[in-house]
Amino acid sequence: MAVADFANLLKASIGLDASSIGTSAVERAVLERASACGVAGPDAYWQHVCASPEELQELIEAVVVPETWFFRDRAAFSTVTRLARDRSWGVNTGSVRRILSLPSSTGEEPYSIAMALFDAGVRGDRFCIDAVDISAQSIACARAAVYGRNSFRGRDLGFRSRYFDADGNRHQLADRVRRQVTFRQGNLLASDAGPGDARYDVIFCRNLLIYFDRPTQERAVRALERLLTPGGVVLVAPSETSVLLHHGFVPLPAPMTFAFQTADAATGERKTERLKAASVQPRRVHYVPAPAKVSVALPSKTDATAETVVNLDEAVELANRGQLEEAIDRCEQHLKRSGPSAEVFHLMGLVRDANGNAAEAMSCYRKALYLDPNHDEALVHLSLLLQKAGKTSEAELLRKRAYRHQQHIGVKNAPTV
Repeated sequence: MAVADFANLLKASIGLDASSIGTSAVERAVLERASACGVAGPDAYWQHVCASPEELQELIEAVVVPETWFFRDRAAFSTVTRLARDRSWGVNTGSVRRILSLPSSTGEEPYSIAMALFDAGVRGDRFCIDAVDISAQSIACARAAVYGRNSFRGRDLGFRSRYFDADGNRHQLADRVRRQVTFRQGNLLASDAGPGDARYDVIFCRNLLIYFDRPTQERAVRALERLLTPGGVVLVAPSETSVLLHHGFVPLPAPMTFAFQTADAATGERKTERLKAASVQPRRVHYVPAPAKVSVALPSKTDATAETVVNLDEAVELANRGQLEEAIDRCEQHLKRSGPSAEVFHLMGLVRDANGNAAEAMSCYRKALYLDPNHDEALVHLSLLLQKAGKTSEAELLRKRAYRHQQHIGVKNAPTV
């Protein structure tokens, strides 16, 4: 059997567009599973996998490789806590807010949501989280809630001492966090995405739509709409923003969050309240020294020719509103005024990625890494694009670089006893 046959089987089963991960990844998974089953070659394995739902699940597990960590893209969790404060979650209200994490992978995302809400002062009886993933193995890991170093990345690891018990290099999550999350195996494209008629105030659906072709994305977005409460919010990955914009969703004014509401919900919401813009602290960046020191004056009423200082937050806000080319224009203005930096090239990469221009996005991420070889986000996003382009070896090298750097940061910032 050809690789295309297995790719079609995976698409029919879970909606996976094989071109999003590269046909080589599918071929490798098929060969691994054929060897594990002791069958001779793809033809014999085809007969086996078509006759065994259990083996089809094993093939899915071999293709779906989780890549996640706690508080990945912190701005998204800040948005949830801000919603909790603005809408008085847990304060004089009888309603329980429902949150969905899909795909939930090995649990880091839904548990991060719970920890963020606890840190914001929201009581446990005022929210519940459903977590759904296609992978039975990932669900089992999530329920066990024991994590190693790879799950703790970034510089702010204070939550680890508050919510985990350490046992050597392993960390067991506290029961009070685990009780907030209910895990289930399921599929967004099937009827089991949510239990019964459940609808959600917030849905995290990040890094899923990119693995679907356009017709499947259409089905997925409609499923998300059915699962949202009126006024509910869905959060996606940067490269998925164009999908929701194309289907009539409206972005919330929350920089670097990539959160959306349906157009009707957004209009009604803004008549009664405005979501305050997120306060995003820029990460430390490395600038290329300019040939000479240049001071740029702010314009005054008497100096109409003076050049204004371009704030990178303007580009972020434009990107969140779906004005991608305008965002790129602001980034280019920022480059002219302030010189190259890893941060501006990383943002340009996110915008190009969201616009479907993978080649230019990769170029921007590479420039960011030239200026800051340890820029974690650029390493991760570039590795994902390379993986989709079939450059698995280079993608793996970048993932290892990111992992080594995060280990170094984690050891450096580890509390002393």
